[in-house]
This record gives sequence, structure tokens and C-alpha cells, in this order.
Amino acid sequence: MGETGGLRERKKRQMYARLSDTAIGMFVERGFEEVTVADVAAAVDVSKPTLFRYFPTKEDLVLHRLADHEGEAGRVVAERPDGTSPLEALRNHFLDGLARRDPVTGLNDDDEVLAFHRLVYATPSVVARLHAYVERNEAILAEALGGGTPARLAAGQVVAVQRVLARENWTRITTGDSADALYPEAVAVASAAFGQLGTGVTVLV
Repeated sequence: MGETGGLRERKKRQMYARLSDTAIGMFVERGFEEVTVADVAAAVDVSKPTLFRYFPTKEDLVLHRLADHEGEAGRVVAERPDGTSPLEALRNHFLDGLARRDPVTGLNDDDEVLAFHRLVYATPSVVARLHAYVERNEAILAEALGGGTPARLAAGQVVAVQRVLARENWTRITTGDSADALYPEAVAVASAAFGQLGTGVTVLV
């Protein structure tokens, strides 16, 4: 890609981040329903049509923060080392995420991360939009597992396990546990959950 094209792409990514970060800050402070798309556009000094070119829906402004994780499970499987099963690669990746306190695992007690999770889970329209994100992840993972019905079933179970583990970690932290204190238990629960997958989903072994 030429220098001009690279600069254009960098500015585009910066605008995505600026719009999303500004919107999330406003949603957290005032409430999702209390902030309009026009409010966000005005705060970033762009027009509504410009904003909609980046984000087709108001909910997408929130979920852009998960963009780096879209298709992640599929990439983990596709890029796993030789001799490593899909299940082993996915388990190791999730455990590594716990160790790094990756917000997507739910094991993160940073105030801004907790505020973001509360925004997501407390906003029905964002939760509904999140389902489409989950379905895309399942489809990408299923393709990485070889496609077909067995792969789709396996992908659905893996994504469900990851989602439940993350939600449980987040729930525990919101009730008072710290990420560091919860970490050993979170590792044990995640290891057991992936072990349970291994006994029932042969396509992953």
C-alpha cells in the first residue's frame, strides 16, 4: 500500500476510534437512551451522515470496542502451532487472556472496563446487536474448524463457553471480588470448562 493509502487508512482507523470512544464516554455519563447520534456527531464535529458512514447503528458505536476480537477464535485455530489441537489452542488463548486481564475474559476490574460492561449488559438494544457479533464469530470459527454441521455445533459450544466464563467473571467482580483474587479460581473454572468441551466435542480434539 502506498504512503497516501496508508495515511488514509490510519486516519480512518483514528476516526473510528474517536467516534466510538466519544460515544461510549457520553453513554456512560448520561445513559445510552439519553444521548442521540446527533449529540455524538456534534461532539466530534462531524455530520450525522458522516458518522453513519462509519457506524450504521448507534449500537455499533459501543461494540466497536470489541472489533479487535472479532474472528479471534477462528484466527487462533487457523494459526495454531503444529501438533496443537483446536481445543488446546483455544484453551491456552483464553487462559493467556485471563493472565493478561484481557477485558474480553471478564477478569478485569478497571473502572472504565467495568463501566463499559455495565453499559453493554444494561442496554437491551446493544445486547441484541451483540448477538450478531457472536454469530459472526461462530461462523468464522466454524470455517476454521473445517465447516459443516459438526464444526458449526462445535463453534457454537466454544463461543458459548467463552461467553459464560466472561460473564461469570464480570459478575463476580461487580459483587466485590478483585481480578487478582479471582484469578486462580477463574483459571480452574476455565480449565474445567474447556476440559468438559473436550469430552463431548470430538471435532475439537
